[in-house]
Amino acid sequence: MVPLSHVIIYAFLMFAIGMFGALARRNVFIVLMGIELMLNAVNIALVGFSSYLGNVAGQIMAIFIITVAAGEAAVGLAIVLSIFRNRLTVNIDSFNLLKW
Repeated sequence: MVPLSHVIIYAFLMFAIGMFGALARRNVFIVLMGIELMLNAVNIALVGFSSYLGNVAGQIMAIFIITVAAGEAAVGLAIVLSIFRNRLTVNIDSFNLLKW
C-alpha cells in the first residue's frame, strides 16, 4: 500500500508540471496537454484520498473528470484545427479572432 503522502506529492508534482506547460508555452497543443496533465493529477489525488478513506466517491468523481477531459480535448482540438486552417499557425499569440 502506497502512503497517502506519496500519492499527494506525486499529484502535486504532476499538477505543477502541467501548470508550467499550460502557462509558459505558446503552442496550443502543449497548452492542451498541460491542462490534461493537471486534470489527471487531480484524478490521482481523488483516487488516493478515496483509497485512504475507503470510499468510492472519489473514484466515481475521477471517472466523471475523465469523461469531461475527453470532451474538452475533442472540442479543443476541433477549435484549434479550424483556426489553423484560417491562420496557418498554432501559436497562441496569433489567435486574436475574438478581439474587436
